[in-house]
Amino acid sequence: MAPVERRTVVQAGGRAKAYRPLPPVERRRALAFGLEAYDRGDFFEAHELLEPAWMGTDDLAERAFLQGLIKLAAGFVHATRGNPTGVAKNLAGARDHLAVAGAAEAGRAAGVDVPRILAAIDERLVELRASAEHGRDEPVRAIRVARVAPRREG
Repeated sequence: MAPVERRTVVQAGGRAKAYRPLPPVERRRALAFGLEAYDRGDFFEAHELLEPAWMGTDDLAERAFLQGLIKLAAGFVHATRGNPTGVAKNLAGARDHLAVAGAAEAGRAAGVDVPRILAAIDERLVELRASAEHGRDEPVRAIRVARVAPRREG
C-alpha cells in the first residue's frame, strides 16, 4: 500500500501558505480561545491562538476569515506598542482578508459579525489618517469583535 500523500501547503492569493490539517472541532476551539484572549485585550496571545485554526483548514474562505482576525489582533499588538503605522498596515490587511468572497459567510458560521468588523476597521483607518494628517499621536481604540448567532450546519 502506497503512503498517503499529505499536503503541507494551500495555494491562496497566488502564494503557497502553510497547511497543517486540524479537525473542525479543534479549529472551533482555537477560534474560541483566540477570541477570548482578544476580548480581554491580550492581542498577542489571540494572534498566537488563532494561527493553528488558520493553518488547519484548506477552505480558502475560512482561511481568509481567520487570517483577517489574526491581522486584526496584530494591529492592536502594534497599538499597545504605540506604532500607528503598524496598526494601519495590519488593519488594512485584516480588511483585505475579511473582504474576500466567502469570508463573511465563514465568519457568520463561526458566530462572528464580519460586516460590523469591516465597518469598524474603516472607521479606525479614517481616524488614523486624520490623526497622522494633524500630527497627533492618539491611542487607537480596539475594535470589538461583534458576535452573531452561529449558522447551524445541515
